[in-house]
Amino acid sequence: MTRTHTTQLLLLLTIVGSSDRSLADGPFQATGFKVGEVTESSAIVWTRLTLRKDRNSSDAPRVEIIYDQTAGVNGRDRSVQSVVFPDGLTVGDIFEAAPGTDGDVRVAYRVQGSRDWTYTDWKAVDGLRDFTAQYLLTNLKSNTRYDVNVESRSIAGTIGQSRDGTFRTAPAQKSSDRVVFTVSTGQGNDDQDRPDGFNIYPEMLKLDPHFFVHTGDIVYYDRLAKTLALARYHWQRMYSWPTNVQFHRQVSSYFIKDDHDTLVDDCWPTMQTPYMHEFTFRQGLQVFREQVPMGRYTWRTRRWGRHLQIWMVEGRDFRSSNRDPDGPGKTIWGQAQKDWFKTSVAESDATFRVLISPTPIVGPDRDTKRDNHSNKVFQTEGDELRAFIATQKNLVVVCGDRHWQYMSIHPGTGVREYSCGPASDRHANGWNQSDYRKDYHRYLNVIGGFLSATVESGVADTTLTFRYHDVHGKVNFEDTLSAE
Repeated sequence: MTRTHTTQLLLLLTIVGSSDRSLADGPFQATGFKVGEVTESSAIVWTRLTLRKDRNSSDAPRVEIIYDQTAGVNGRDRSVQSVVFPDGLTVGDIFEAAPGTDGDVRVAYRVQGSRDWTYTDWKAVDGLRDFTAQYLLTNLKSNTRYDVNVESRSIAGTIGQSRDGTFRTAPAQKSSDRVVFTVSTGQGNDDQDRPDGFNIYPEMLKLDPHFFVHTGDIVYYDRLAKTLALARYHWQRMYSWPTNVQFHRQVSSYFIKDDHDTLVDDCWPTMQTPYMHEFTFRQGLQVFREQVPMGRYTWRTRRWGRHLQIWMVEGRDFRSSNRDPDGPGKTIWGQAQKDWFKTSVAESDATFRVLISPTPIVGPDRDTKRDNHSNKVFQTEGDELRAFIATQKNLVVVCGDRHWQYMSIHPGTGVREYSCGPASDRHANGWNQSDYRKDYHRYLNVIGGFLSATVESGVADTTLTFRYHDVHGKVNFEDTLSAE
């Protein structure tokens, strides 16, 4: 039997008999795979090869960050003096790391229920990009569920671990089929709420969503990511949690980055901060693109049938310094992105249009914050965006960043905003539950959980329903919009 036939037989046995076949010598896929950037005819499959089947134990040694006590006194003003590993150890040896390894990967995919598999070519993972690889799948059928299997082999050609899953393509533009999606933000590695990760992921799976959007703060670099290797380590930890691995092998995703998964809290491109030591803003942009499925631009729009179009925007790459005085030239989005957004929204004939922003457009937010369009320091551009959104029928805002759930309506323009809230109750903070502002709030809850949205067309009208779920999936609030 040839190597090709042996490989295909092993792949078939994997898909039929197990969702996680692993061979003793590896390579492995402890960080799973992700399917993202789905359209009606394409998808990107991301994967990464690991040295071991499982990540390191939570009892493994830890890295120590030592600060210069003579430089700076608070938070980001402090300068890092040294990054200290136990003798002879590296990033790959510390607690909950999943170090990468060389090898090859390929992807097999088929329409669910079909016997005919399509195979990509074998491709070596990139050791300079944390042993990751991405495949663009094209010529897919719209509104179709696909089986997918990511296979690995060593440099020597021996078969390693393979993982299987599913994803769905978007409906064609004229389709009126029901669409369900979920949204989350703010997942801290030390704030997980179950031994194997986060409650929200199995709860979201119960809804069988067509896709998922992570609005940013996917990982939190601030405390430990003082080098490029330690930044990558954060992604290893987060995406080796079993709940996260299982979710992403069954649901396609779109990822948006924010401050904590770019560099540090409330960052901008020209920020200089000794607090992050050797890790830079430019490296943060690099790591994000290597760790998630991503096309050419991090700002993009996707159509999901006749009744839904979403816009996902970039909030870090083009922004002015938060410290600059407000005025017409101060920006978060940059002029090119604003022009693209306004033009593409005006050209859209989707029934409902949803702007998904990593940070608030409406708020309210704390008076001390200086990082988003609901804050006074970005009021000029915030007023510009809110005024435009208010002129558009059936255009609403979904946002991340805030560590609490809220639904609000801007008192001046009537723009509606749905803040999805953080991934766990342990991560919920920053707002007083009793501070319900009647001129803004329609719902306020300082808890973790997620937001779901359902678009469906009935005999009488077409509706978009947002539901706020707690970490156990319970719906605490819902808001239904009928198409104008």
